[in-house]
Parts: sequence; C-alpha cells; structure tokens
Amino acid sequence: MSPTQFSFSSMFVLGLVGLAFHRTHLLSALLCLEGMMLSLFIALAIWALQFNVIGYSTTPMFLLSLSACEASVGLALLVATARTHGTDRLQSLNLLQC
Repeated sequence: MSPTQFSFSSMFVLGLVGLAFHRTHLLSALLCLEGMMLSLFIALAIWALQFNVIGYSTTPMFLLSLSACEASVGLALLVATARTHGTDRLQSLNLLQC
C-alpha cells in the first residue's frame, strides 16, 4: 500500500470511527460525514488521474455535487433541530416522536 492510499484510507476510517463513537452533537456527526466524503473525492480524483481513465473522470465531480447536497440538507436539519429542540445534541432527539 502506497503512502497516498494509506493516508486516504486512514482518513476515511478515522471519519467512520468518529461517526460511530463520538455522536454527541449533530454537528460533529455531519463533520465526520463530510470528512469521509472528502477522502473519497480525493481518492477517486487521484485514481482517475493516475490511471488516465477518461470514463471515470466525471465520477469525482458527481461525488462532490452529492456531497454538497448532503451538506446543505444536513445544515438545514441542524438549523431545524436547533430551533425546535434548542440544542443539537443527538440524545435529546427522539425518533419515535412526530
């Protein structure tokens, strides 16, 4: 495994570990998701450049646009929960309640 592959895989795994174990605030969960998406974007972009694959050169841009949409939806949910519940702590949210 090259150092570049190791750095991006460790970046993804650290984001996954942060998402799994440090879920106290909604903002920290969103930041972990964004770190994971950024590591996937950079890894796909470097992979397409390294192998000169023309067909997959648009895949990183598609992933980046999905990541931007995910970030906007996440921030909208953050604002909505902060207004309705007064905090962004995930323990205060009840998924069984309407």
